[in-house]
Amino acid sequence: MNVYKNILVAVDGSKGAETAFDRAVAVALRNEASLMLAHVIESSLNIPREYSGGLRTQSIEKSEAWADQLLNNFKIKAIERGVKDVRTKIAMGTPKVEIIKGIAPFNSTDLIICGATGTNALQRIFIGSVSEYISRNASCDVLIVRE
Repeated sequence: MNVYKNILVAVDGSKGAETAFDRAVAVALRNEASLMLAHVIESSLNIPREYSGGLRTQSIEKSEAWADQLLNNFKIKAIERGVKDVRTKIAMGTPKVEIIKGIAPFNSTDLIICGATGTNALQRIFIGSVSEYISRNASCDVLIVRE
């Protein structure tokens, strides 16, 4: 049986991410592991630079504020359930790439947990799911959780 020390769970506000969070807390407790809660702000959803009036900046600020609140709520829940080491990370970019190339390596992640489906159905249709990409490209174990 593997012992995991650094678990990364990707959360996006979806029901699948909440289920993945619950599983991540259980695995972290069983392994006495640290838990990194991560949210990636989809860079393609931000207003392009050429728009004037600061709309792009406002959009990013709103996204960051929402992500910060989301992660803090999950962090409080994890601590209340007994996880001792809980950290949060907000990144910008393409979620599937940022999770495995930007966040996981710098956290010495040995297990990534994510929901089978997230909030971005359009991206899943045209580009492929985040969970599928992670499972094919991550250098550590991946647990994809179904609702």
